[in-house]
Amino acid sequence: MKTVSLKIDESIFRETEKILASMKKPRNRYINEAIDYYNRVQKRLILEKKLKKESDLVKKDSLAVLKEFEELGYAD
Repeated sequence: MKTVSLKIDESIFRETEKILASMKKPRNRYINEAIDYYNRVQKRLILEKKLKKESDLVKKDSLAVLKEFEELGYAD
């Protein structure tokens, strides 16, 4: 495990401490779970952005191929 020192806004720290008191969960575990969750969300957003970019790249070609098929009568 790595040791990390960080500065947290006072209001966030107080809110976290209140939550931890009711959960009976160690602060370290709570922060690890929060970072893990945030990392998963960010990975999804990165993938979504990548897929959108790739989709936009092939969009014109796909429309051109579809138009060619329609002109050949294969769209039926």
